[in-house]
Amino acid sequence: MSKRPNFILFVTDQHRADYLGCYGHPVLQTPNIDDIAARGVAFDSFYVASPVCMPNRASLMTCRMPSSHGVTMNGVPLDRKNVTFVELLKEAGYNTALIGKSHLQTFTGAPATLQIPPTRDGYVRAGGGLAEAVRHDLDDPAYKVEEPKFWSGPHPKVPTPFYGYDHVELVTGHGDHIGGDYAAWLSEREPEAASLIGPENQLPHDYTCPQAVRTAVPAELYSTSYIAERAAAYIEAHKDDEAPFFLMISWPDPHHPFNPPGKYWGMYDPDDFAVPEAFRRDDWTPPPHVAGVQKARRDGRADLNGMNAVGCSAREAQEAQALTCGMITMIDDAVGQVQAALQASGRADRTVEIFTSDHGDHLGDHGLLFKGAEQYEQITRVPFLWADPDGEADVRTGRIGQTHDIGTTILERARIEPAFGMQGLDLFGAKTRQAAFVQYAHQKAMDEIGVPPNIHTIRDARYRLSVLQDLDWGELYDLDTDPGEFCNLWDAPEVQSDKLRLMEELIRAELAHVNRSPMPTGRA
Repeated sequence: MSKRPNFILFVTDQHRADYLGCYGHPVLQTPNIDDIAARGVAFDSFYVASPVCMPNRASLMTCRMPSSHGVTMNGVPLDRKNVTFVELLKEAGYNTALIGKSHLQTFTGAPATLQIPPTRDGYVRAGGGLAEAVRHDLDDPAYKVEEPKFWSGPHPKVPTPFYGYDHVELVTGHGDHIGGDYAAWLSEREPEAASLIGPENQLPHDYTCPQAVRTAVPAELYSTSYIAERAAAYIEAHKDDEAPFFLMISWPDPHHPFNPPGKYWGMYDPDDFAVPEAFRRDDWTPPPHVAGVQKARRDGRADLNGMNAVGCSAREAQEAQALTCGMITMIDDAVGQVQAALQASGRADRTVEIFTSDHGDHLGDHGLLFKGAEQYEQITRVPFLWADPDGEADVRTGRIGQTHDIGTTILERARIEPAFGMQGLDLFGAKTRQAAFVQYAHQKAMDEIGVPPNIHTIRDARYRLSVLQDLDWGELYDLDTDPGEFCNLWDAPEVQSDKLRLMEELIRAELAHVNRSPMPTGRA
């Protein structure tokens, strides 16, 4: 390509790396996504910056770690003072569009769990802008665009530019109970849509898995179809533009609830999926935070309708896997629809196609569903595919990459300098990562550990080390000899030298991701 290329970034939600045909799944069929791998490069060691939606999506946009951009946990909107790589593309002349899920802001409208501690007797606590260590305006209406209240007004429209996007068609929420621009589209096509949505209106089934919902919304009206339709329309509308485009196509699936619509519900048989290893071995002692999640389920205390990890049975794991594959196959069909529109536009030979996800799902591994403070490969490792018409084809690489490298790599390909202080690396550049650095924090205290989890992880080519704030234990796994992460070597004498090396690697990662912005304004 002699000119700057177009980019299409496909993003799924809660989609672990091994759930694609091109990553070796033995049952799942994903020919259109696999075609991206066949025409490009597939990364086998690609990790998130944080294994949860909002922090990792903010890292994607800013090319920085959560501790730098400020979205350290779900529930913190991305402050607009952060420069995004999309803004840099727009500044350089790109048309920029987002169709689907953003989740750079909260979209429940519910109050935070974490609150400022009560004021002690005899003390005075400042209010307003002095209540927190950093002043902010995150309660401003500009940060409420993804919440239900914003969409309840007449003809709501996302104000643009929205974090650098000059065209936005938004989808908020999960499952079939989804808002944003999609809700208006759905009501136009089906005025009685409310009678089809949610568990209370679901079709009969015999699945027992938590959040298995056989939606009554037909496949052609489901959000995955809406996103594909609108993305294809955007490509068609811009086929004759002189300016290049960046289009992010972001699906809320296969995030739970597990509710593939129409033919996708029964496409895969749970009996075709192996029982996860955790249910087939009797020599595993779960670490305290995992044991607490499992015990809460056994005791009947688990929030089975929530977002955080819950314990599960072997059968529930198989059902969750089958239903997840149905949702992924629907996404694969939607990717094919977008690819057909790209070919018809005549711009395919000038367009880089990229595929990734924001984090994974346990799907029964370690006796868990969904995701949480557990830093297992199933939620930290995600697919990353890059197909450049001018690049290599059918290549696999073990090079370590992370979510905050994506924007940096796009900017490099577009010949645009990153903003000073962006922390991502060019995934095809000379400088390489020796380890992935992952950060996780949560508002609410976890069962059995008694504190809100704050965990930092290093994953190099062999080991995974995780350090938990305020706790005197951690996790260390040798994935060469223990790929399932069942034998915690934290206190094992034979690996203490490796533990020390990984601790040093973690400290160096912490140093490398300290904010370098703002720049000095002069010499002191």
